[in-house]
Amino acid sequence: MFAFSTCWNSHRHTDGRVMLNEIRTLGFEYTELGHATRVSLLEGIQQAVAAGEIKISSLHNFCPVPPGMSGPAPDCYLPSSRSDRERASAVRHTLRTIDCAASLGAKAVVLHLGRVEMRDYMPRLLRRYAGKGGFDLKFQRLREKAIERRARKCQPYLDRVFRTLEAIVPRAKAAGVTLGMETRLGIEGIPSDDEAGEILRRFGSDAVGYWHDVGHAQVKENLGVTNHEALLGRFRGRTIGMHLQDVAPPAFDHRPPGLGTLDFKRLSRFVTDDMILVWEIHHEWKAEQIVGSVKRAQELLHSPVNA
Repeated sequence: MFAFSTCWNSHRHTDGRVMLNEIRTLGFEYTELGHATRVSLLEGIQQAVAAGEIKISSLHNFCPVPPGMSGPAPDCYLPSSRSDRERASAVRHTLRTIDCAASLGAKAVVLHLGRVEMRDYMPRLLRRYAGKGGFDLKFQRLREKAIERRARKCQPYLDRVFRTLEAIVPRAKAAGVTLGMETRLGIEGIPSDDEAGEILRRFGSDAVGYWHDVGHAQVKENLGVTNHEALLGRFRGRTIGMHLQDVAPPAFDHRPPGLGTLDFKRLSRFVTDDMILVWEIHHEWKAEQIVGSVKRAQELLHSPVNA
């Protein structure tokens, strides 16, 4: 199924039903509730779903936004945190998201799993890439330094992610909701390719799946860390969904198709009928910049609209 995320329009609505009907006018039967969905929007969302006006494909954790947060806050409580209190909050609000997803008939919840606490190399890498390109020796040395440092520090953070998932997965199984671990943008993000494989081995693909964020994967490909084919080939049959968007180098993502350099044909051989394919376009783009380009990109992906 193709869906469209409310990250595009939730900020400008006070009525959830009106918000979802705006997405319906773009031609979508399904929507993903983004991580900026406020509690005040839920009543209207429930009304729209009950009336059959639109269907909910998935929710992006945390949804609704946790109390005390004024805007999008997908990383306000990290499953990898050293703080027991923060991890407990991550569990509590993820369980809340799972329950919300089940009540709305959604199939999946998209998760950010945290990060390894280390120096943030990404700004320097992106600046170097933009100025010199990926073949620059200083860029390559900096990238390898970041990867090596992460490898030395990652295990305690990954162990904490395992413990957090142990507290979440049983509720997801009981609710019939699959947890999608999303590709992260930075080198420090969890999971790496190998870590995603370990999570699937530990928890089983009936409860947890891989969620391919096209923008994040493309940025990592630009930096020479991984590529779409490596990720989607490795997790073939265990990829439950994608966040679709175009990307302009080095890291300008969440753009409508045609306003970046991504070749959507590359993804087509990995798309399956049971995947949730969510357009995650940022709010600055207008409807007229989105509708036609999205339709053309969906044709390239070899799946019918709203199938």
